[in-house]
Amino acid sequence: MAKITRKPASRNAAVPKKKAKPVAAKPKAPARKTLKATRPWTPAEVHAVFSRFRKANPEPKGELEHVNPFTLLVAVVLSAQATDAGVNKATRALFEVADTPQKMLDLGEERLRDYIKTIGLYRTKAKNVIALSAKLLSEFGGQVPRTRAEIESLPGAGRKTANVVLNMAFGEHTMAVDTHVFRVGNRTGLAPGKTPLEVELGLEKIIPAEFMLHAHHWLILHGRYTCLARKPRCEVCLINDLCRWPEKTV
Repeated sequence: MAKITRKPASRNAAVPKKKAKPVAAKPKAPARKTLKATRPWTPAEVHAVFSRFRKANPEPKGELEHVNPFTLLVAVVLSAQATDAGVNKATRALFEVADTPQKMLDLGEERLRDYIKTIGLYRTKAKNVIALSAKLLSEFGGQVPRTRAEIESLPGAGRKTANVVLNMAFGEHTMAVDTHVFRVGNRTGLAPGKTPLEVELGLEKIIPAEFMLHAHHWLILHGRYTCLARKPRCEVCLINDLCRWPEKTV
């Protein structure tokens, strides 16, 4: 019987080992602090941000050169994984000879490639531009459609392309999320998201209607020239006092 009573004692002796669990739980504390630091922006703060952007640049313009909705559509399709400056350099001469869907078809894919060969993925893009020109003529009377779904149905055009065209060509309150807007939305805490769509919907939810016409341009320009990817220029940032980024340098 004595031996039997000793066995539970040996089990109890192993119990103190469980005290090690609180040590593993300690790293959770910093994570909670980080979440508190990135608290959501208040409506007043959001209004202040875009009021400052508007005061500094009342009429922001997109940097892709174009002469009509069709050339804007083509320029945006060509800008995928390319810089606006690089696209503009190629399209200045292109749009002098092909500024309508019919003229683009008449130009042909092979000659189009010669105009845009300095742009990345130019072969695929040339094929898409010719195909979208043909579809515009066959299904939309040669005009750029005015709904997101219809624009997205065109070869080479995605949601971002549709949002840019709807906003710049037709004055719709859309939010085009490129790499700059995605970075600003996440870094500042304005609209955190794992995907461009999450950031887009987050920004649309918080930005007042009075700012939506130019909002995506302000955010793009802010990301391109101030909130840089590697070395953000926090010292000249218009919204550095409101920005939630824990690594800001001011």
